[in-house]
Amino acid sequence: MARVIAVIPARYASQRLPAKPLVDLLGKPMIQRVYEQVQQATLPTRIVVATDDDRIADVVRKFSGEAVMTSPEIKSGSDRVAAVAREIQGDIFVNVQGDEPLIAPEMIDEAVRVVLDDPSAVVGTLVRKIESTEELLNPGVVKVVVSADCDALYFSRSVIPFVRDVHDQLQWLQRHTFFKHIGLYVYRRDFLLSYAAMPESSLERAERLEQLRILERGYRIKVAITQHDSVPVDTPDDVRRVIDILQTKR
Repeated sequence: MARVIAVIPARYASQRLPAKPLVDLLGKPMIQRVYEQVQQATLPTRIVVATDDDRIADVVRKFSGEAVMTSPEIKSGSDRVAAVAREIQGDIFVNVQGDEPLIAPEMIDEAVRVVLDDPSAVVGTLVRKIESTEELLNPGVVKVVVSADCDALYFSRSVIPFVRDVHDQLQWLQRHTFFKHIGLYVYRRDFLLSYAAMPESSLERAERLEQLRILERGYRIKVAITQHDSVPVDTPDDVRRVIDILQTKR
């Protein structure tokens, strides 16, 4: 049986929301909320928080989670996961974003199965159908074009594809199915380590999307379409939104 390690990168510094992993969400820090969601998934065999700050590590250990210290110089979440993969034995490593306190455990299992079910896949991720024009036009929502074989063709903050014959973008959803990217990555260990050693690519720099480093070098990113959604936390407004959702579930 494959050893599936779920890694939650958690940096202390954040331009828009400092100390984000420690933000209180109805009595629990956000990192604990994420950890507890991952615990409900069935396929990960181990969960690790990869952090650059003792304050986060202390909080994780306080709720009996496992924390690994990584360099504060690491720039991306996947690079932080790779740092863990160098120290911990595993076959498949899952990068679970540390700012997704409402991530559905089913999403984690869906993403892992992308790689488990396809021996040729070295990296997998999830996409979801875009259902509102607001999402479609929001550059904070990463769009992805998917092939007939469920490979990602390109990711962009722009609206892709461009619907040429419909001038009003408000009508584009009626003419084409668009997908947004769910930032959940699953890597085979060997590929993860080689990916982390690759220099930043030009497309990655342009879009500020680390997954483009993979496509630009000719590797496949296998995707699955999920019906689940999540609410990433980047701003104080996002915090209030998540708290409102958590209160309705009480």
